[in-house]
Amino acid sequence: AAMRSRAEVDATLQTAKLNPAELLPAVQCISFGPQAGGGECCLLQLEPALCAELEAGRSLVIRGEKDEHAVLCSKDKTYDMKIADTSNMLLFVPGCKTPEELNADPASCNIIHSQIAGFSKNYWELRRCRPKLKKLRKLLMEDPYEGPDSQKDQTSTFSKYTTEDLLNLIQASEEEILHQLQVIDACKIEGYWRILDFDYEMKLLNHVTQLIDSESWPLSKVPLSVCLEELGSLEPREMIEHILLSYGRKYVDDGEVFFEMREDKICRAIAQMLLQNAVKFNLSEFEEVWQQSVPEGMTTRLDQLQGLALVDKSSRPETIFLLKVEDLPEDNQERFNSLFGIRQKWTEVDITPYIQDLCAEKQTVGALLTKYARSSMLNGVKVYNSRRPIS
Repeated sequence: AAMRSRAEVDATLQTAKLNPAELLPAVQCISFGPQAGGGECCLLQLEPALCAELEAGRSLVIRGEKDEHAVLCSKDKTYDMKIADTSNMLLFVPGCKTPEELNADPASCNIIHSQIAGFSKNYWELRRCRPKLKKLRKLLMEDPYEGPDSQKDQTSTFSKYTTEDLLNLIQASEEEILHQLQVIDACKIEGYWRILDFDYEMKLLNHVTQLIDSESWPLSKVPLSVCLEELGSLEPREMIEHILLSYGRKYVDDGEVFFEMREDKICRAIAQMLLQNAVKFNLSEFEEVWQQSVPEGMTTRLDQLQGLALVDKSSRPETIFLLKVEDLPEDNQERFNSLFGIRQKWTEVDITPYIQDLCAEKQTVGALLTKYARSSMLNGVKVYNSRRPIS
């Protein structure tokens, strides 16, 4: 296209009935460049914090397998990616000057000719979302670690996963993945992340609690060195240390490493061991057996079992059964469908441990219940049931 002259610009302003005095003196004439094909550019809308990440030279990574909806991850956060269509054509003009820049530079040329390098009718919109971490446990549970003597481990055909593998497979940021590995008590064995088989974990825990008992140590001060010395002949030393890290809080006193054992977590694990062999357990009988099964000096309480077991107060006598939050679906609606399939009406106290992890940033359990459930009163107690029929 021929370059426009000032006279042509003035004639166009006159035709458009615009007063040149109200406009900036500089004029930008825009034309399509030879390379201005659509579809070669993708626009990504970034919040300031993400923009700062890129400007600081850090990377943003798009994660997801072919059948998954793509997410974008920074070092420590995960974002859903959605295409947002616009009614206006978005034009990419390299070196395009904004009115502020033109005002700041009064000497700028009277007519500026700019070329459009590309255009788009949509852009990617990012929304902060919960990391999709359920798959992490699922992958590691394909082949739980049963100990150094396990034949299964020698012959297993299942994949084993390094940190790098997990970063490629899990839709979450690196920090969120590493934190979750800690939460699920995974440990690195020969460079691969593994979850201990529950029976093997209980065997290790039993060795430790029996040693604490025989040495009459306070539960708040269990010495690492003696545990490794005494139990190292029974199990690998790194497994003994792993179980102490899983069920205790590590601290250093006078140059020596000690662990303060976590009573609630130990009581919870022993409850799981008792409950996993029964469909339902008489509540009062269970409470009795449970208290007898935990190490001396520990006290069992039902609130230690949040998100692990559920008490059925409507049956006579009352019963308790295993219901683990990690076995429920990750999607909000599917989670509620699943819960209402198990029990038609829930109190807020009972349902909270099973939906707490679905809360987005700054979202409350109450807001989730308002969205996915319907409330009513039953014998003076507020209960929640499904908004839709459960098949």
